[in-house]
Amino acid sequence: MSRASTRGGDGHNRAGRAGRAVGRALHRPFTGAARGVRRATHAHGAGESGLGKLIELHAVNSAGDMMITVALASTVFFAVPTDEARGRVALYLAVTMAPFALLAPVVGPLLDRVPHGRRAAMAGAMLARALLALTMSGAVATGGLELYPAALGVLVSSKAYGVVRSAVVPRLLPPRISLVKANSRVTLAGLLATGVAAPAGAGLHLIGPSWPLYGACAVFAAGTFLSFTLPHKVDSAKGEGRARLASRDTSARPADAGRKPGLRTVGPSVLHGLQANASLRALSGFLTFFLAFLLREHPLGGLGPAASLGLVVAAAGTGNALGTAVGAWLKARGPERIIAAMLGLALCATVVAAVFYQVVAVVVVTAAGAAAGLCQALAKLSLDAMIQRDVPEEVRTSAFARSETALQMSWVVGGAIGISLPLIGTMGMAVAAGLVALGVVLAVRGLLSAARRGGTRSARVA
Repeated sequence: MSRASTRGGDGHNRAGRAGRAVGRALHRPFTGAARGVRRATHAHGAGESGLGKLIELHAVNSAGDMMITVALASTVFFAVPTDEARGRVALYLAVTMAPFALLAPVVGPLLDRVPHGRRAAMAGAMLARALLALTMSGAVATGGLELYPAALGVLVSSKAYGVVRSAVVPRLLPPRISLVKANSRVTLAGLLATGVAAPAGAGLHLIGPSWPLYGACAVFAAGTFLSFTLPHKVDSAKGEGRARLASRDTSARPADAGRKPGLRTVGPSVLHGLQANASLRALSGFLTFFLAFLLREHPLGGLGPAASLGLVVAAAGTGNALGTAVGAWLKARGPERIIAAMLGLALCATVVAAVFYQVVAVVVVTAAGAAAGLCQALAKLSLDAMIQRDVPEEVRTSAFARSETALQMSWVVGGAIGISLPLIGTMGMAVAAGLVALGVVLAVRGLLSAARRGGTRSARVA
């Protein structure tokens, strides 16, 4: 072999080794990040129980929902003048939210009837959104009416997934993790995935209005596959029964002792906690829609409409993440007191926002958004703790499904109120304070009374 050919072979080998080294250098951050995420999601027995896979599935779900939200917001809200946008969003609420308010109560009973098909139900919710995202991709550029029925399907599928996911968590609980910590991990994973998917969706939108929906389709297709990787015990209904939100107290009426257990049979804490959480969820829905239009018409300070809305969304997301993290860390044993405190904090924040809106709008609106996110997250974790403590195991899974449906309906009611109000900041913050005050009136006294009695068993928030 000639010396020239030998040198050529050596050069080729050196180039190949250099290329592989560059490839490893570029690949290492991604594989390292993937291993880090897997270690975090599978820690403390979550990998063995299957909870880690549910955490990853929920992150995929949240990312897909955010991409669809980016596509819809760009079409329904940002792409047209304010007056037309308000009409489009009102139409969106009428075509999607109103039917959902009628369909939501059906979700819980349907889940009671199909306890052996939870993995299939979650996969079906993912696949439905993947197909609907493709359907919407043709209409998103024009904003045609066919967009709205597809959006309704996406909404119903998303909420159905959420209810099933709440019902599945108790089945995958590791011995070393409480139910509240497990829900906190799931929620944090969703928030982190949303934070990654939002800029990714915005970048895809720069290519074209349909591209975020193409991305969502791919994400939900992956979620369809991941749903079936959950353990088979997810589909087990052993030891479970149905729960009702409105049954009579069997301890007070011996003649009703033969009835199936419901949430009222285990004491007032859960129902008062649900009332409080419904008030905070309605506040969230109200602020979502009211501030979206208010800040577009009247931006904060010297900011533009998009920057104003982005600031409030970031504050609410930060508050939600902080509340979830605090819930996973907090060692208090009084979920009733925590919920009552969150109602008080939310009421103070909204009252201050109403009083000082004209003076320092940028501060009070941002603070109100952050407080709403924090209070909603901590109150929901505390409600989970009370359901874990007070609801019998044989109906606990169904109770999670029913309570989640009720909270989702509350968000719809709050959103409907927000879209119907005039765009007056002080008035909106006063209405927000009224929503929270209603929760205070309905729930705080009962929560504090239950806390003084000590409940049926002590429950940890973490």
